[in-house]
Amino acid sequence: MKNVVNFLTGNLILNLAIAAWAAAQVLKFLIVLITKRRLDWRHILSSGGMPSSHSAFVCACAAAVGYMYGWSSPIFSVAAVVAIVVMYDASNVRRAAGEQAKILNYMMEHWTEMKPALFGKELKELLGHTPFQVLMGGVLGVAIGWGGAWLLT
Repeated sequence: MKNVVNFLTGNLILNLAIAAWAAAQVLKFLIVLITKRRLDWRHILSSGGMPSSHSAFVCACAAAVGYMYGWSSPIFSVAAVVAIVVMYDASNVRRAAGEQAKILNYMMEHWTEMKPALFGKELKELLGHTPFQVLMGGVLGVAIGWGGAWLLT
């Protein structure tokens, strides 16, 4: 048991959160491989896409804290609030920025007159998540956080 905790950071909750993030990133890569039939290694470290690794990360943390310290503990309350804020940001603020990037990229593609140097780089459109992607990241995180804490404590 001690070896599992000491393997990465020395902190079981942080290790489980990192494991959930890594699982989400690998799932993104596999989903692109299966659905689009292309090997795109950028999805291993990129943001956006299905499932949300941000949601998986914070939900694994909150689930492990809740399991280990109690669902009514103050530390679980803090972890849950942080998870909700991160998931809200992922599905709203960052998604809106991605939609704006799509429009700006379209405008830059169709700019027929002088192209200032500012228009030389395409903006990243896959910034945020759909509510379903956030939900699936959250489910993955809770499963890894709760399940890992249950198995390893």
